[in-house]
Amino acid sequence: MKINTNKAALLISAVRKEQYPATGMPEVAFIGRSNVGKSSMINKILNRKNFARVSQKPGKTVTINFYNIDDKLMLVDLPGYGYAQASHGERKKMTEIIGGYLSERRQLLQVILLVDCRHKPSVDDKDMAQAIKASGGQLVVFATKSDKLGKMALEKNLDMLIEELNLEDGDILIPFSTQSNEGAENFWDYIYDFIMEEEDE
Repeated sequence: MKINTNKAALLISAVRKEQYPATGMPEVAFIGRSNVGKSSMINKILNRKNFARVSQKPGKTVTINFYNIDDKLMLVDLPGYGYAQASHGERKKMTEIIGGYLSERRQLLQVILLVDCRHKPSVDDKDMAQAIKASGGQLVVFATKSDKLGKMALEKNLDMLIEELNLEDGDILIPFSTQSNEGAENFWDYIYDFIMEEEDE
């Protein structure tokens, strides 16, 4: 079952369970630190420039954005975590919003973790990776901003991510850049091979 990415729309921006869209579509959620590139990745895989709003300041996205793709798949942009300048109250609210969605959304088939390939994963990144694995889901990590590194440096940092995130056989690590199509193609290969195939069964 092919997906027409030209048929995409923001369905709703939600902060509470009652606001989640009542659809039976499979959902793939993007999670990562503030400013890691979640919105930019969504724009790239949909071949749009300004479809998902890219914040110029970390920590500004405080809603869960549900994107309907061709009435077949929902892409879910979760708020970024780990913004150091956020207040204790703001961080608590963010944790509740993210945790509520991850624990209660039945049609959530995959959480995709985004990490910046230029830096070591944060404690929050490592905790999220382990939480995804503990939930029984496959750990899928996209290493963003890969165009910022040369080939040798990128290979070295990908090895570092494998070690730091404790990636094992069956886990997936994919470099991603908005400057090339390779990462976007790899994303859709994963969706068709694992997500939509599961829905068709």
